[in-house]
Amino acid sequence: MSFGFTTLGFGSGGGAGAAPFDLTGFLVIAGGGSGGPYGGGGGAGGYRSSFNSESSGGTGSAETTLSLETGGTEYTVTVGAGGSASGKNPGANSVLATVTSIGGGGGATGFGAAEATDGGGDGGSGGGQCYGQGSAGEGTANQGNDGGTGSYSFWNFPSGGGGGASAVGGNNSGSTSGSGGAGRASTISGTSVTRAGGGGGGTPNGGPYSGGPAGTGGSGGGGNGAKGAATATSGTANTGGGGGATGYNGSSYGTNGAGGSGVVIIKMPDGISCNVGSGLTSTTSSQVVTFTAGTGTITFS
Repeated sequence: MSFGFTTLGFGSGGGAGAAPFDLTGFLVIAGGGSGGPYGGGGGAGGYRSSFNSESSGGTGSAETTLSLETGGTEYTVTVGAGGSASGKNPGANSVLATVTSIGGGGGATGFGAAEATDGGGDGGSGGGQCYGQGSAGEGTANQGNDGGTGSYSFWNFPSGGGGGASAVGGNNSGSTSGSGGAGRASTISGTSVTRAGGGGGGTPNGGPYSGGPAGTGGSGGGGNGAKGAATATSGTANTGGGGGATGYNGSSYGTNGAGGSGVVIIKMPDGISCNVGSGLTSTTSSQVVTFTAGTGTITFS
């Protein structure tokens, strides 16, 4: 388990008329990592929560809520994109003022020259290992979990699943690749929604290969892995789910899944309103503001 450093994003611009208040709660989820091309599942984006005593990712407990102020003070919000399906790619960080969640690690790849040594990427949750080569990616403490391991079992080559917010990525079982680790549920939006599941590992099939089933995506938006040259499933948008990994059929590779984009959600006390600057996509309902894309600044009044 690795430890991530928080990037500070203190507000600026407060002055006369500024009044302090505490957010009722926040949920900040980073973008998920992509699944590996012929490899391990993508890790979920880092998961940080302060709402209603609901736990953060990994073994983290609920965090202390943010103390902010009205009166024109600007706070940065960034919604991290998911890792692209062009290869093994991490998700991007999500930010709310001083809170940073780390993007999920990309799944390890068995593609090309990297196949003998490549490991799952470290991140909010770690990417899965590729059929026993390299190592599983490590999750960030109090944000996510490690990826699962695969096995160098001749002609089977099963891979590990990506880590999720509440569970380590699944290890292979015989010739079956590991499933993505489960995500974590939050009620900050008014109903219970599970997010930040890991992606399933891919497995080969065809030619000399006789792999077992690919891994399924973890609950909370993790993408399913694929067998042979089939196309894996991407992580679900605005969950930070890891992408599913693809396989190999002896002559061609399938298309790996992209990571799901992250999300930033805040709940404000009654009497406080949020003013959203340009560059951010958001919705507001019952004192809950959900940011689904972009980067920019917000103020409160």
